[in-house]
Formats: sequence, structure tokens, C-alpha cells
Amino acid sequence: MRPTYFRAESENGSRIDNPSEDSLFMLVEDLDDADNTFLVIQPDMDDPPWFATVGVLDEGGYEIVLRDASRREHSVYTETSVDRIANALVTWPASRGGT
Repeated sequence: MRPTYFRAESENGSRIDNPSEDSLFMLVEDLDDADNTFLVIQPDMDDPPWFATVGVLDEGGYEIVLRDASRREHSVYTETSVDRIANALVTWPASRGGT
């Protein structure tokens, strides 16, 4: 069994360990403005050093937050393309060095 490096979990309880770009695409696509409004990606550990979130915006699109306390990085941006979001949610955690 492969170890879990990071996980993606949505508000409705959907969880995927070591998510692929395709699975992240599906999780983002499943977000709505009623009862599944956000998705969190973070290492599978207590007190994770980084996280990424995707939230549904009232006016359409998504807000993406990327935060890495150990590197003092914090960015917030909006996006409408689920493809670009899913790609960012795979590449950004990979650049964290596996944790």
C-alpha cells in the first residue's frame, strides 16, 4: 500500500488520498454554492505546514488559497477554469517536496 502524502477533502466529506489531477478535477467540479462549497488539500499529518483551498464564489468561479507557513508563502486568486485549478492543485503540492 502506498503511503499517503497529501489528501483532498471536500465539505461534503469526500476524501481522496494522493489525488490525481483527474480526481481533483472531479472534486472541484462537484463543488456547489449550497452544501459543498469548499475543498481542502493538505499533507496527511497533524499540524500540516501547508494547505490549498478552493471555494465557490457567489458571483461565479472559484477562489484559490495557497498557504505554506514554513516558506512564508500565501497567495489568493480567482479562477473559472476547472482544468487550471486541478493542474495547480497537483503541481503546487508537488513543489512542497512531498509534505
